[in-house]
Amino acid sequence: MLSRRGVLLGAAAVTTVGVAGTAGVVEGVLPGRPALQAALGLNGEPGRVPDIAPGPVETGSFVSERRGARTGWVLLRPPGAEGARLPVVVALHGLGWRLDAFQPGGVGIPQFLAAAVADGVPPFVVVAPEGGRSYWHPRPDGEDAGAMVTDELLPLLGRRDDLDVARIGLLGWSMGGYGALRLAGLLGPGRAPVVAVGSPALWSDASSASRSGFEDEAEYREFTVTGRQEDLAGTAVRIDCGTGDPFYRDVEDYVDGFPSDAEVTATFEPGAHDRAYWRRVLPDQLAFLGSRL
Repeated sequence: MLSRRGVLLGAAAVTTVGVAGTAGVVEGVLPGRPALQAALGLNGEPGRVPDIAPGPVETGSFVSERRGARTGWVLLRPPGAEGARLPVVVALHGLGWRLDAFQPGGVGIPQFLAAAVADGVPPFVVVAPEGGRSYWHPRPDGEDAGAMVTDELLPLLGRRDDLDVARIGLLGWSMGGYGALRLAGLLGPGRAPVVAVGSPALWSDASSASRSGFEDEAEYREFTVTGRQEDLAGTAVRIDCGTGDPFYRDVEDYVDGFPSDAEVTATFEPGAHDRAYWRRVLPDQLAFLGSRL
């Protein structure tokens, strides 16, 4: 497991600041670090969407009682696996995302999935449902996108002959990264043996938590994953976060909170809270998921 002591520091010295100042940006000790790191060009090379034909993309929707709204979904299948019964990875989107992010012209997940399987990763299906702005946990207005996934989406998928939802993987970014960690803990390793997240939206204490995700400190204390790493005992966990990400230090603290014998892979490399970074780490995340389903 890589902790803050295993951070990869790939930044070169920059002539507009001293070496000590540059190190301070990368190490995350200077105020305004994310903006400074971006301005100094320290976020690394952007990930590139593979130049490969994606597999079939299917869309649908259902009326969700847990969300109180019609809920859309996108299903991504790798090329050449039509008709095969495949395991499922549920992908939870970030705040403000639309489902078109999962289409071939979005983040590039259909192409990354096709490339992963072409490289020998065991094939699986990615399903992404709409979660609104709910942070994937019960909200005061009654919406519960997390329960929508576990109590509605998974049973819906389970009625299909071409999908195996007995054991699922979870994938998520930002708000969805937090949500994937939370749902993996709720489902347990028997149902969700593997979870991979990019730049999860985590806060180390209630006072700094976003009011978009947690209305007050009581809601934070009830639904935070911080301090509850034991909920993921037996689950294979991968966490990737850029050193230019606003959540970087809180994610480091979260990773450091796992027991030493936990199956956790964590990377902290130059990168921001954006698609350029998420594309860069997606190949390793998909390989991690596929090899453990």
